[in-house]
Amino acid sequence: MNNLIFKRFFFITLLLLLINELGSKEEYQPVFSYEDTSHPTVGTGGMVVSQRKMASEVGASILANGGNAVDAAVATAFALSVVLPRAGNLGGGGFMLVYLSELDKTIAIDYREKAPSEATRDLFLDENGNYDKNKARFSLLSAGVPGTVAGLSYALEKYGTLSWKEVISPSIKLAEEGFEVTRDIENVLTIYKNRLTLNQATAEAYYKKDRVPYKAGEILKLPDLAWSLKQLRDFGPQAFYEGEIAKKIVSEMEKNGGLITLKDLKNYHVSERIPVKGTYKGFEIVSMPPSSSGGVHLIQMLNMLEFHSLNKMGFGSSESIHLLVEVMKRAYADRSKFLGDSDFVEVPLLGLTSKEYAKNLLSKISLTQATPSNEVLVGNPVPYESPDTTHFSVMDDKGNAVSNTYTLNFSYGSGIVIPGTGFFINNEMDDFSSKPGQPNAFGLLGEKSNAIEANKRPL
Repeated sequence: MNNLIFKRFFFITLLLLLINELGSKEEYQPVFSYEDTSHPTVGTGGMVVSQRKMASEVGASILANGGNAVDAAVATAFALSVVLPRAGNLGGGGFMLVYLSELDKTIAIDYREKAPSEATRDLFLDENGNYDKNKARFSLLSAGVPGTVAGLSYALEKYGTLSWKEVISPSIKLAEEGFEVTRDIENVLTIYKNRLTLNQATAEAYYKKDRVPYKAGEILKLPDLAWSLKQLRDFGPQAFYEGEIAKKIVSEMEKNGGLITLKDLKNYHVSERIPVKGTYKGFEIVSMPPSSSGGVHLIQMLNMLEFHSLNKMGFGSSESIHLLVEVMKRAYADRSKFLGDSDFVEVPLLGLTSKEYAKNLLSKISLTQATPSNEVLVGNPVPYESPDTTHFSVMDDKGNAVSNTYTLNFSYGSGIVIPGTGFFINNEMDDFSSKPGQPNAFGLLGEKSNAIEANKRPL
């Protein structure tokens, strides 16, 4: 998950600063050039950008009816749980940044999944101490306690203006009446057919009879998911963490070897955190703090890149690609050593995002010679300390903005639909470091700071 977040969390603050700079020039500056290969959509009443047009339309309708950016973001997230089932979700978790225009303040909402209370350090190791990737990725043991519903509820209650029912109702209609299958959904359901149809509930919910994938243009109805959304509409997030949905989750866990209990669900809580901030060539960068590794290392990498001119090197040139790769190697080396859930480990945030530390790392980079990855040593930021995931962005006409990334980890998560609910359960437990030196599904290494512990959030 975080390798995607690494690339996506520049946040809308940067865009706002860029727009302000363009607007300050006396000479007329067009928003885009007709020489461009693609043209942006321009609007004045707010905007929603997501991976599915249907979901963006749901969010836009919320804005048009007087909702703010948070209202629209929550509605968009629920809509994506229907029309982008491989990443949009009820059974996963994520991160949300909210910019409050009136207060000129950005807050970070961490609704990442948590390890069940019975999870142990060696959960995914076999009797010989070897990593069992199938257990870590495709079994119910791979599921962390979902945070999406709690996170969306928290954001709406604290920063939204509309009711829970108002933002969730459009998604119920999409699930109940169905939506047109896109060519993308057809392709992905076909590609993952062998894995997904191993689970009976998944096969029944997302495939036709005899496990035949839906074709583009056909209508896919999700009655079980509509039931789950109605439970949320009528009984609030408690339906997911204590009510009928919770009972179905736990029943499946007990039948098929999962760890999530009713107590785990009931005890799940969202954490509001202080964003990490940095600067890059005069622009302020605001991003997500741990348990996301994205924001910290994005700022760390930009700090290193700030001492060079990528523009002069040329986009896509061998020089610029070499520099980017070398910078990323250093950031990922530090990620493996220092990053983890900040509720469990002390992360040297100020050191990692220090420009002096970036200068120190940069001094070890040759602009003419690549450093083998196994020779990239972890840095020491402590002296610089002071005593297939989906992303969407929303902005309203008041200047409030939301940047949200949430996921199931893999495309369709564990591939397991909780019977009777219509939603996939995540396989985020693989984002922990199962064993020192053992890469996860995304090739990321980790150490003790990201080891499995009960109630801990993975990177």
